[in-house]
Amino acid sequence: MKIFANRTFAKLFLASFAAQLGSTIGNMAFAFYLLDRFSSQPYYATLAELMYSLPTLVVFFLTGVLADRFDRQKIAENSDWIRAALTAVLFAAIYTDLLPLAFAVLFVRSAVSKFFQPAETALLQGILTEEQYAQASGLNQMVFGVFMLFGVGLGAITYTTLGIGWAVGIDFAGFVVSALLIRMCKIGEEARLPNGRTHWRELDLTLVMRDFKEGIVYIVRHRLLLAIISGFFLFGFINGGFAVLPMFTMKYKLAPDEFEKFTSLFAVFLGVGFMAGSMIGSVVVNKLKPYLIIIAGILAASVLTIALGTTNNEWLYLVLILLAGIVLAPVNVAIGGWLPAIVDPARMGRVSAWIDPLMMLAQSCALGLIALLYPALVSLKAIYYGLGVLMLLVFVIYSATLPRLSRTAQPSADREAAKFEA
Repeated sequence: MKIFANRTFAKLFLASFAAQLGSTIGNMAFAFYLLDRFSSQPYYATLAELMYSLPTLVVFFLTGVLADRFDRQKIAENSDWIRAALTAVLFAAIYTDLLPLAFAVLFVRSAVSKFFQPAETALLQGILTEEQYAQASGLNQMVFGVFMLFGVGLGAITYTTLGIGWAVGIDFAGFVVSALLIRMCKIGEEARLPNGRTHWRELDLTLVMRDFKEGIVYIVRHRLLLAIISGFFLFGFINGGFAVLPMFTMKYKLAPDEFEKFTSLFAVFLGVGFMAGSMIGSVVVNKLKPYLIIIAGILAASVLTIALGTTNNEWLYLVLILLAGIVLAPVNVAIGGWLPAIVDPARMGRVSAWIDPLMMLAQSCALGLIALLYPALVSLKAIYYGLGVLMLLVFVIYSATLPRLSRTAQPSADREAAKFEA
């Protein structure tokens, strides 16, 4: 593909792939470890997922400010090195049977990871042309499909054949490789430091809060951007549910004696769906309006989610998951290609930093509710129905706002930024 002729993009792409693949294998192996060792206490797996999402609520006001004020390349690289060191501590915590320490390490490591995404997203915006945004978004969705296709399965295989130690070791290696690749990138200062250099001694609470406020003011004044990001809050509830629902569904409903096998197959079917959907999305995103792809995909996904709650056959469940991947991937391609085109590059870090906390706040609420209510007060079917209704709500919001606002919004991020400055 022509986009890989850009060597900087190729290295950043491979760095992201290495880090995410290692994390997927390590995190899934740890989830299998918890469900295997504490099979009568499923809330441990839910608590582990909370350790991945809750840190966003602690650091979200800093991540975007740092990505827009400091060297984005160094932030991304140092995030990898720190996570590698913490993964070594996680290894020690598991082997000394200190579960509270393991959860604490997961929390801190997740907090550090939140600085990576806004910095990397802003770097990519600085090294790609506007025409390449949708292409890069499509590639990211294909990578996500690869993780779903192989990551969870490799996590299960690594855990069952080699043990949790090897899985954590792969996690560690992924961060090291990612850090080295990012260090090898040669990126111009205009992409790394679009707002000029800021010294650490200048970073005080006043500066942080001013930049943080500027990010939300920019989003609020950009009505199309506000409408898109509002939907992300509801997406967080959906992500929180699906972080644990497939595993719980297989272990406690559809395939209790083979839940590892069918949880891995869930990942395979979803991964194939995302890969197929990403290829479809890369084609249709250049032929249809982004909002049409988003609205149609969310409506189809809501129907499929409700159907998942009614099925009593593990293979039908997997087929529905395959279809869900096919319809959701084009939605992500459309959103991922649309956002960089409407956001001022100098504020991309602060805008990206708002998406993650909104989603993670909702995701943490969803996981907390599941830990408290399931299985004592609510059934798996009720949770699926609730997620389906939330998707329908996103469909209604986007149908009412995106077509109208996309016609009235200024197409140029530079003009939007000029209006903001005025």
